[in-house]
Amino acid sequence: MADRHRTMTASEAEAYYDRFGKKQDSQGFYEDPALNAVIAHANFENAERIFEFGCGTGKVAARLLSEHLPAAATYFGCDVSPVMVGLAAQRLKKYSNRAKVLQTDGTVYFPLPDHSTDRVISSYVLDLLSEEDIRTFFAEAHRVLVPGGRICLASLTKGATLLSRIVSSVWMAAFRIRPAIVGGCRPVLMDNYIDWDRWKREHRNIVTPFGVPSEVLVLIAKGRH
Repeated sequence: MADRHRTMTASEAEAYYDRFGKKQDSQGFYEDPALNAVIAHANFENAERIFEFGCGTGKVAARLLSEHLPAAATYFGCDVSPVMVGLAAQRLKKYSNRAKVLQTDGTVYFPLPDHSTDRVISSYVLDLLSEEDIRTFFAEAHRVLVPGGRICLASLTKGATLLSRIVSSVWMAAFRIRPAIVGGCRPVLMDNYIDWDRWKREHRNIVTPFGVPSEVLVLIAKGRH
């Protein structure tokens, strides 16, 4: 099925976020409350192997490694932007014995063996992807997670309050005009892309700081059929 909306290509996203660089962290005013909720419900204290799709500047990874993960837990992140990978590598330098980051070509493929990790995390990346790539993301997450492992997500979504519905509508209008105006991101409803035969919902919430609506979702991978 063709996507209803044109999204950025991998090369366009790479170029945009190379330019954006450290300014990515300035979006914490609406991203941090959603990430707080993800961390509160993902049981990272008992995680051993973490994979992050779209590591950005390494902000989330540094927080997990310093505050929430066991001392022996390992982290592996990837990003399409070499600038972001460089920023993340620098930020995680003190954890180099158990954290690594990799630049990818933008293909939605997780460079991991099957059933090899117990957490897949991604924040504000699915809202960049095409509908086909979002479905591929969930399939890849299920492939690499052990049964009972968790996928932990934060994404722009449709508004849940009057103010957030207005913000969401304006954001979507800007995206339709030109995706780069809003960094290639647009509100998405993640339920539309989930195969519930493979996943069990553990937590879902919508947070709306400053009127910007974000969906927080934690799913548990069911065993293989």
